[in-house]
Amino acid sequence: MSNQTPPNDSASSATVENQIELKEVEGLSQGQIVRRRFFRHKGAVVALVVLVAIVLLAITSIGVGSWTGWWKFTPNETGTVIDGGAPNATHPFGQDEAGRDIFARVMRGTQTSLVIMTTVGLIALAMGIVVGALSGYFRGRTDSFLMRFTDLIITMPVIVIGAVLGLLSGGDNAIVFGAFLGLVLWPPLARLVRGEFLSLREREFVDAARVAGASSGRIIFKHMLPNAVGVIIVNTTLLLSSAILLETSLSYLGVGIQRPAVSLGLMISDYQEAFASRPWLFWWPGAFIVGIALCVNFIGDGLRDAFDPRQKNIPSERKMARAKRIERPKPSATGDALPEPGAS
Repeated sequence: MSNQTPPNDSASSATVENQIELKEVEGLSQGQIVRRRFFRHKGAVVALVVLVAIVLLAITSIGVGSWTGWWKFTPNETGTVIDGGAPNATHPFGQDEAGRDIFARVMRGTQTSLVIMTTVGLIALAMGIVVGALSGYFRGRTDSFLMRFTDLIITMPVIVIGAVLGLLSGGDNAIVFGAFLGLVLWPPLARLVRGEFLSLREREFVDAARVAGASSGRIIFKHMLPNAVGVIIVNTTLLLSSAILLETSLSYLGVGIQRPAVSLGLMISDYQEAFASRPWLFWWPGAFIVGIALCVNFIGDGLRDAFDPRQKNIPSERKMARAKRIERPKPSATGDALPEPGAS
């Protein structure tokens, strides 16, 4: 005979789990609930800490603009090559053939990649929200025109369009280059936003806003957009990971960031011939690319679980047992005894 859980026990366990979850979020706002769920995702929290550490290291080490950081070398400063450029106490990441400090160059490349990633995210976020919201709310001809335009962008190879736009931007300005890439990566987000708005426009609160005389713009941005913020934030976060990998690919192919600017993909392209003899020139920029992409992906997973109400935190056995003891009915206070078997 197999040991199967009786249906009543399964239903009781599900009820207890729901009671525990409702008790834990009782009196909390939506933002507090999302924050609580996110910080329960250990992988996302660790990724957030690592990403913040990378950002702080890149900014404070070599500085930004006219402000100089605590690192004593600059990205393009040449010097005497020590021990063949191998990592040492003075140059922990090593040196290239011109005597430039690899740590300083990796930090500059990290700054460039982060600026491009942020710019791509902002541009794609703005275009995705506007196109998707207008298409999903108005439907009809507006939806047909915007979605056909979106399909046209999606059918074009991203790497080819990115290469053309990268050459047009000149490749020496990270913000301009990121803005051009943002013009390529918005269609998937627009389709997701459209789907959310098609569902939300049939809800009662939207009908109530129309009856109250609210304009279409107010309904879209004041009433519907806050209800789609979960999908938007999660997919924008995952889009950032794609952006940094696309920038790396384009710079590696020579159609992205151009010299004298420095990016992680450009460093991999410059030092690929030294992979066998001086692998540290290749390892460090590659490690930072992988690290940033993984951190962003883990943060996106944590945000998805935090915003998705279907994701439940499984309570511990101790909490389940305590809840069942509370749920179990207590004996009658009158002391009435149960009837004897066979008694009338």
